[in-house]
Amino acid sequence: MSDTLAAASMTSRGHVWRAVLATSIGNALEWFDLVVYGFFAVVISKLFFPAGNDTVSLLLAFGTFGVSFFMRPLGAIVIGAYADRVGRKAALTLSILLMMFGTAIIVVLPTYGTIGIAAPLILVLARLMQGFSAGGEFGSATAFLAEHVPHRRGFFASWQVASQGLTTVLAAVFGTVLTGSLTHEQLMSWGWRVPFAFGLLLGPIAYYIRSSADETPEFLAAKTTASPLRDTFADHKARLLIAIGIVVLGTVATYLVLFMPTYGVKQLGLPPSVAFSAVVLTGLIQMVGSPFVGHLSDKIGRTGIMCASAVLMLVLIYPAFSWLAHAPSAGTLIAVQVGLGVLVTGYFAALPGLLSEIFPVQTRTTGMSLAYNIAVTIFGGFGPFIIAWLIRATGDKVAPSFYMMFAALVSLAALIAARRQLGFK
Repeated sequence: MSDTLAAASMTSRGHVWRAVLATSIGNALEWFDLVVYGFFAVVISKLFFPAGNDTVSLLLAFGTFGVSFFMRPLGAIVIGAYADRVGRKAALTLSILLMMFGTAIIVVLPTYGTIGIAAPLILVLARLMQGFSAGGEFGSATAFLAEHVPHRRGFFASWQVASQGLTTVLAAVFGTVLTGSLTHEQLMSWGWRVPFAFGLLLGPIAYYIRSSADETPEFLAAKTTASPLRDTFADHKARLLIAIGIVVLGTVATYLVLFMPTYGVKQLGLPPSVAFSAVVLTGLIQMVGSPFVGHLSDKIGRTGIMCASAVLMLVLIYPAFSWLAHAPSAGTLIAVQVGLGVLVTGYFAALPGLLSEIFPVQTRTTGMSLAYNIAVTIFGGFGPFIIAWLIRATGDKVAPSFYMMFAALVSLAALIAARRQLGFK
């Protein structure tokens, strides 16, 4: 290690928890707005997409959720390259500002009944803005965490996932409280806007914390490149493909969790408050368990933990959904959500640390952002839409498990390639 990097690493130890706070609170708020949209998709579909058929309206709402993901690769390119040229801190402050602006539009946007076709069009615009912002968030946040203490990348990068668990808990708590305490008319009139307003109010706090944080020592000590995007495609194509494959299961599993409240209500006939309460447990498991998985990955390696989690998901997801479909109750939903939460955490919490090691410092944020957002756009963003379509096309309530099994096979192949071609443990 160079003297400059060694000195920088010593400095980082005094500020590392501030970096964790700066990244986690901003990242949680970034994802909170995205998750809330998915949780309240049924309400939003009726207010902004009144197609005369509940299933069609829901598919339109989930389609709008997915359309925003087309902006993610663009956000990954622009904000990711910006982070590799200028710094991780600058990219993080930019992404939170963009997310706040998109959320503000949703908070005040009139519904279809008030302004007609302009309502869904403006909603799509706001979601595109949020998608662009989120496209640069994962890579910038992961690099910011992983580069403060390089020999503990897994532990500190896992706080990226822990903050997403916090997001799931907050969004699900809002869903539980609002659907349980408000009348249908109140929820449709103003209740669905409350969680978006909450995220908007906390946005300035996240911006302040991020803008006052220190840049990462590893980035400051590295020689930057003027063309991180070109360098990534020229020198790291194989690494990029492997990284995309590794992300597939993580994103499909995450958005399956996001879809579960809708699944519980529409397919199982359970009360919304029960469906949201089950998701709270999943979020708590992810929030609490992620740092432990990250720490373990620093000790024994990342791919072994991820392969074990992927194999278990591949084997268990079909029986779990079969049980849920044939014995729909609060107890079975909670049991499935807890099991899913443990396995998703085992896979996803080790993922940021692995991705941060696949790419060098000079192109790290660009590479991670592209890999993550290409996979999320193709397999995750339209995940709820694909799952809803699979159920409708097959008439089988177990259909969501088919998509999960496919994702597990893809990611297992990528993890094997990472072990054999790149030498990761």
